[in-house]
Amino acid sequence: MAKVGEGGVAGVAAQALKTQQARMRIIAENLANANSTGPKAGTDPYRRQVPVFKPLKMDDGSVSVRMARVAADPSAFKQEYEPGHPAANAAGYVQMPNVDPLIEALDMKQAQRAYEANLNVLENQDAMEKRTLDLLKR
Repeated sequence: MAKVGEGGVAGVAAQALKTQQARMRIIAENLANANSTGPKAGTDPYRRQVPVFKPLKMDDGSVSVRMARVAADPSAFKQEYEPGHPAANAAGYVQMPNVDPLIEALDMKQAQRAYEANLNVLENQDAMEKRTLDLLKR
């Protein structure tokens, strides 16, 4: 397998695999914290994290992708009426994370498909190289 940063088809695909893997970790963290409220009234709950991607120029001039940073999703928190909850305000509302499990599931599926596509690129390149070597042996 190519080393990340090497370039060429294998290098681009390897970098993309690494990026999608990091993306899936962030999505999993969002899903794990989808119901994480603040410890008491007035404190914020978990805020959804979003990966920010950036093009990455490889050694040979080809371009792949990398995760530049992780940003907090600025969308508003949800409010649920739970007067007995330790994080409930005076009106009985609890601030809930701005994580939508359906959106996260869709993002996860998209990341998995991108990961699989890049894995297929590496597998196909390996098969072509083996076939070429077989032909040269004749």
